[in-house]
Amino acid sequence: MSSPTGDDATRDIRRNRLPHDGFLHALEHDVEAELELAEDGPDGRPDPRPVDEWLDPDAQRYEIGLQNLLGAVESAEESVREAMPGAGHASRPAASTAGTLGPPQPTAALPHRHGSQVPARDHCLSLVRAVDRPTAATRYGRMFPQLEPLAGDPESLLRAGDPGGICDAGAALDRLAGTAGDDATQAAGWPFFGQLIAHDITADRSPIGGATGPEQLRNARAPKLNLELLYADGPIGSPFLFDVEDPAKFLLGPDGHDVPRNQQGVALIGDPRNDVHLFSLSLHVALLRAHNRIVDRLRTAGVAEADLVDAARVALTWHYQWIVVHDFLPRLVGAELVEQVLAEGGRWFAPEPGHGYIPLEFADAAYRYGHGQIRHSYRLVADGPAVPLFPDLTGFGPLRADRRLDFAQVFDLPGRPPAQRAKRLDGRLATSLIGLPEQVTGELATDDYRSLAVRDLIRGETTGLPSGEAVARLLGAAPLTADERGHDWPHDTPLWYYVLKEAQHRGDGDRLGPVGGRIVAEVLIGLLRADPASYLSLEPGWRPNLPAAGATYALTDLLTLGDDREES
Repeated sequence: MSSPTGDDATRDIRRNRLPHDGFLHALEHDVEAELELAEDGPDGRPDPRPVDEWLDPDAQRYEIGLQNLLGAVESAEESVREAMPGAGHASRPAASTAGTLGPPQPTAALPHRHGSQVPARDHCLSLVRAVDRPTAATRYGRMFPQLEPLAGDPESLLRAGDPGGICDAGAALDRLAGTAGDDATQAAGWPFFGQLIAHDITADRSPIGGATGPEQLRNARAPKLNLELLYADGPIGSPFLFDVEDPAKFLLGPDGHDVPRNQQGVALIGDPRNDVHLFSLSLHVALLRAHNRIVDRLRTAGVAEADLVDAARVALTWHYQWIVVHDFLPRLVGAELVEQVLAEGGRWFAPEPGHGYIPLEFADAAYRYGHGQIRHSYRLVADGPAVPLFPDLTGFGPLRADRRLDFAQVFDLPGRPPAQRAKRLDGRLATSLIGLPEQVTGELATDDYRSLAVRDLIRGETTGLPSGEAVARLLGAAPLTADERGHDWPHDTPLWYYVLKEAQHRGDGDRLGPVGGRIVAEVLIGLLRADPASYLSLEPGWRPNLPAAGATYALTDLLTLGDDREES
């Protein structure tokens, strides 16, 4: 850490610098924010103690590394400006490209060879490679730090989440294919899109059991909706993701329906979790294809080759962020709550720009709502058989031709019959999730952890989450009654289970209730506002400019773009 008597003027300049464009500018802002955290005390202010009382040699070395990196980034930016005037301004769709993302005009294919039409870069030490960046942990925290943890009873949690417990929906109910009245209003694909968002902003790799506080947790993802799960460290840091013949585009599998894989079938992918099952993989491939189609459009519009990756990434990321705010969230929490949080800001979660974090109440409870929407089995093609999610659709290997997903079966695509529906939220999980296969869980010391319900309940207990009733009282919402909870817990109700039962009784099984909805809406919108490169931070009035089938741009438009096989 630096001395409290350091150069405050330099620090103020960094804090007041306007948001810049391009990857280097975004990296500069990230390093500045991390450096401020390193310089500040634990309460976010300069530490008033004498230097010899708080000096930490490891922290000092880390701060020196940050300062050196910041200087390198600023130097690299200056070099880019001198070599390529006007470059580095792709983080905001420029006037010259903002209106040119419509249908591309035919154009001759450009020859691309590795390193041929892109600026030369140092592949030995690159600022975009994770191995060359500082390794400070991305932080978790608490949304309601004033609330006490729910008194734990691990045995009751195991009984509730085990096969035959209150969380087990039973295979028979789900195999009735909706005739038992467990269909939700929304299409079956939405919880999988929610899972993709989760993979984009959080990756907690701590063990399931054992008390864990937020200070011990490490998030392997930046808490930003920035599609890091696609782009990883970019063409330099993660070159295996990109096409050597056309470096601005992602590499796809041989037939374009799968991600590329190594000779043993392991996915070459920005986030290995997106290969866990067919639905997450299909969404990932659709986004890869969408990026490639955006590159076609930008290239037709005359965007320089060296700017294509950044420009396409920002275009795709901003459309994805728009979808989260204006398509995904209204379906999940209601349009009224979304508009309220957009207009008034978060009451309980409003981190400063550059200081986003993941609340445990979100990661280990409210945002695990989607587990209650997943069905036991799905139809992949029209008139096809219903196939169990696990183990039949487990990934981690090449996608078979007879396992390709028609998105119209899980999303309501324009001009197609209605898709299958998600399962209603009722506090129970499909049989596929109560007995997860070893390909998903890995080797376990106890079979109890093969139940996703057990994993969700135990995770909330080990991270010390408050009860659902305590959060409801804090928010001013009427807690669930004993009849609505439907289970006599030893103390109050675990927050994850409370969110599911609240959705059943206060959201008609279709959307989250006051507690779950407030947590999810404030966190996702708050993370966007804390990200200096998001559309909500840079251009709150921005609107999508890719082709849309309806009056408002939607996820189905992005899926349709990603599935477009037309040659440009």
